[in-house]
Amino acid sequence: MLRSPSLRAGCALTALCLAWPAAAQTAAPAETQADGSYHDPRSDIVVTALIPRSQGDILSGTSIVTGEELTRSLRPTIGETLARQPGVSATSFGPNASRPILRGFQGERVRILTDGIGSFDVSNTSVDHAVAINPLTADRIEVLRGPSALLYGSSAIGGVVNVIDSRIPRRVPDEAIHIDAIGTYGSAANERSGSGEIEVPLTENFVVHVDGSYSKTDNLRTGGYILSKAMREIAAASDEEEIQDNARLKGKLANTAAEVWEVAGGFAYIGDGGNLGMSISHSENTYGVPSRLEVAEEHDHDHDHEEEGHSHENVTLAMKQTRADLRGEVAVNGGFLDSIRLRAGWADYQHQEIEPSGEVGTTFKNQSMESRLEFVQADRNGWQGASGAQFFTRRFQADGEEKFLPKNQTDQFGLFTLQSLDLGDTRLEAGARYEHTKLQSDPDADLFAEASQRSFNALSGSLGISQAIMPGWRVGLNLSRSERAPSAEELFARGNHAGTQAFELGNPDFGKEKSWGVEGTLRGSGNGYSFSLAAYHNWFSGFIYESVVDDSVCQAANGGAEMEFPCYAYAQADARYYGFEAEASVKLAQVGSYAINIDGVADYVRATIKGNGPAPRIPPLRLLGGIEAQGARLSARAELEHVFEQDRVTDFETPTDGFTMVNASISFKPLAGNDRTTLMLSANNIFDVEARRHASFLKDFAPLAGRDIRLTARISI
Repeated sequence: MLRSPSLRAGCALTALCLAWPAAAQTAAPAETQADGSYHDPRSDIVVTALIPRSQGDILSGTSIVTGEELTRSLRPTIGETLARQPGVSATSFGPNASRPILRGFQGERVRILTDGIGSFDVSNTSVDHAVAINPLTADRIEVLRGPSALLYGSSAIGGVVNVIDSRIPRRVPDEAIHIDAIGTYGSAANERSGSGEIEVPLTENFVVHVDGSYSKTDNLRTGGYILSKAMREIAAASDEEEIQDNARLKGKLANTAAEVWEVAGGFAYIGDGGNLGMSISHSENTYGVPSRLEVAEEHDHDHDHEEEGHSHENVTLAMKQTRADLRGEVAVNGGFLDSIRLRAGWADYQHQEIEPSGEVGTTFKNQSMESRLEFVQADRNGWQGASGAQFFTRRFQADGEEKFLPKNQTDQFGLFTLQSLDLGDTRLEAGARYEHTKLQSDPDADLFAEASQRSFNALSGSLGISQAIMPGWRVGLNLSRSERAPSAEELFARGNHAGTQAFELGNPDFGKEKSWGVEGTLRGSGNGYSFSLAAYHNWFSGFIYESVVDDSVCQAANGGAEMEFPCYAYAQADARYYGFEAEASVKLAQVGSYAINIDGVADYVRATIKGNGPAPRIPPLRLLGGIEAQGARLSARAELEHVFEQDRVTDFETPTDGFTMVNASISFKPLAGNDRTTLMLSANNIFDVEARRHASFLKDFAPLAGRDIRLTARISI
């Protein structure tokens, strides 16, 4: 149980008022267009942007995944669900643990939120730890890349992923009982998943909600070889027949089966003067992580290849989380203040890492609470704004063989504001965030003999302007300055970490990570077309990264003990990240009631650490294009994705071959006037190619899924 003064302060903040906006609940329903297609006016409103606004008005890269696109993209993990969005890749630590990567940033530099606050898991601690958010329950997912995301925390320099669900209802259903359900079968992993939710209006203002989901998968079938070409060459040269056999393995990826279930209940009061609701959920996820096949005899640490000479046993993770959430809003309707919002949540998280013998090797525990209070200003002649406070506390503990971190606690308190002035053709925007972070670790006989405590004050801000250059077209420029406190992992890590096959060594004397950033945007839309381009450049000082160092460095920190894994030490240096993301859509023709559209996505990031060369695990250039025949009830789509080779690597990485995937889908809406009831058949990676994401720690040992035929039914009545 957390009993710190910081937690009591957070609880007091939570009790101040009622919270989060139901921005979408008053929006108009979907409308049928002249060409027979549907348009939902809510679809381009970004509630994550603090001041709800259209996607085109945000001065940074933004994506919204909802409706048919969400149904087509849905996968068991949030990383794979979003992996085709511009500027987004995934950690892809097998099919069960895949976290989004935004603009090449992962881990501590990307915040994963559920309805505006944290996921309360330990996915930031290691890539083999799954995110405790189930995409099956999502109504929509919003991705903010760049400076706009800093209002959710200084750690969000890469961006924010916000998964929005209906567990706390946002509207009173017109029906006596409202039902939403989705079921999916996927052939690559024999995936069987289903989710259902029921909302019942008990009065004209009071709604109750119940939902549940279940998913089960077998070992993933991949396209091509299990080992990458570089690893196969090493294994084939071995004198051991068993290792030579590893070079020939194809097909199923061992130890990747999973079983997930979740239940939740919530309620809300929705009235003219505001709303208040809460929910409670419990989830359990048992999943395997792919093994690292041996490719060489274990006789030394050859750092030319990151994992050479090591094998990773078939470990199973058993995760569970119990979570409570609160959301509400008070309508003030004053001359200056329009509303007051609060969003708060608490969770108790635990996962056990179970060895092949059935024994528990390591147990990770995490208790977290976050609350966020916002004061939304009334629109005064084009001047809009919102300000607020945010509190977060996290108590982390690891026990067992992989205890590479001492017990530690992180407390953060932040103040933020966003102000916007609309002058017609010109729009100005300014944002600022102050954040105080305190990190403390308990003494630990195995890691640190004495307790350690650090405090940081971070100030981040941004200034932006956008200008209309012709009807439907705007150009924007945003300048940002950010500061980030080091995480507990970066400060206090000191031990073997089998998940990343490394002895990880933090530095408790780190200073803040600071950066300047500039981002330019160009967006336009008109009759039958839309276009969006964002280009960015970030300059870091004190950038925190991991690099391979001599084993003696970690041995000295480990009491002289022999090293089980290569020594990876965190360090600070100057760094540069720059890149772009672009997307476009054009209506080619109208054939009867069908609109023929083509669309495309391109993204690229280049990252360099001064004195060390390329930053590790940076996604390469990617192009994705599709053609779609879209009608009111029947649509068909084909798309091609090409990911280029990544040969700009660090000295402990191997290059990653490029690949090309072809996908296709057809969807049918069987109920006239019901846009949310859909049957969809899709074929992904049709030609069964061998594909690997360079950003993955396991990319040389765990390729992506091979040919995957998916059947999905979504029902809303």
